[in-house]
Amino acid sequence: MKTMAHFVMTGMLMHSAYAANSQTANPYDKHPKVPTFNLSSTDLKNGEQLGKAQMSGIFGAGGQDLSPQLSWSGFPPTTKSFVITIIDPDATKANGFAHWLVVDIPARFSNFPSGAGALNSKNLPKEAIQLPSDGGRPQFVGAAPPPGSGKHHYFITVFALDVPSLGISKTANVAELNVRLASRTLARASIMGWAERR
Repeated sequence: MKTMAHFVMTGMLMHSAYAANSQTANPYDKHPKVPTFNLSSTDLKNGEQLGKAQMSGIFGAGGQDLSPQLSWSGFPPTTKSFVITIIDPDATKANGFAHWLVVDIPARFSNFPSGAGALNSKNLPKEAIQLPSDGGRPQFVGAAPPPGSGKHHYFITVFALDVPSLGISKTANVAELNVRLASRTLARASIMGWAERR
């Protein structure tokens, strides 16, 4: 199998203190080792700069807060559900800044269109739950790194899980989610993109 692709998306922002790092590691590298699978996006090229649509309008970065199109394949046949996270580990928060958290995606889904992360989205399956991002809303919030803070990296990760539901609260944060993911993940795949505001 191919190695996990790293997609660094730059930090979104409400917090003014960010630690930009050109050697930013995938925030899930410290989780237990698991197989990977294929993850791609028609909106993003792995390792390259985010498009304007994936920047934040909510936080004044001139974007559209449009979650990227995502497709994945090659995950274990025993997969029962998926989770999607988009994290900026360059933020000073202990678990990075969470831009998008979606849990309980049924295993029959492996493709979401651009904008599926909208508030009250009609493009997510009814079983799926968008947890609050660190922007305070249950939706995708685009990148808005503080001007002059350097490049921020955004890791888009899809987790293949061995349970149909994590049974997690709809108000859970990324720290709570990570605890559940550590023991339920069969495989995961990431792509990475970056953003910077001068």
